[in-house]
Amino acid sequence: MKMEEELLAIIEKNSRIDLKELAVILGVAEIDVVNALQKMEEEGIVCGYHTMINWEKTSIEKVTALIEVRVTPQRGQGFDNIAERIYKYPEVQSVYLISGGYDLLVTLEGKTLREVSSFVSDKLSTLDTVLSTATHFILKKYKDHGTILNLKTEDEREIVTP
Repeated sequence: MKMEEELLAIIEKNSRIDLKELAVILGVAEIDVVNALQKMEEEGIVCGYHTMINWEKTSIEKVTALIEVRVTPQRGQGFDNIAERIYKYPEVQSVYLISGGYDLLVTLEGKTLREVSSFVSDKLSTLDTVLSTATHFILKKYKDHGTILNLKTEDEREIVTP
């Protein structure tokens, strides 16, 4: 595996890893890591660094929904223009072109179920090329971006029998 591929695999799991530690793991000089990261950022390969939060463990109310969207593709543009119109809304977290019965998968966050439902009915469904939507609310996250969120702790007590 090339150094860049290995570097990407590591920082995808832990973007806060120290550059010196990265250099040791990769067996290269720290400046090589810095240069590789800078080059990949400039090329748009590394697009950002994010923190994953388990919102269930906070007092902040947050609702996440996955909305499947069926659209009419535009001549010469395909799905790009409608995807762009959708991802420009601040409530929208992500937009994916998908295969299957729907065309786009939109991830949306809001404070309440009603707020998310209102967004879908008032803004998303009313776009001229949107044919239909299906909204799925995330009730609980078990694993996100490869990380298990609610690890069960093993009972390490010894079993005592009479």
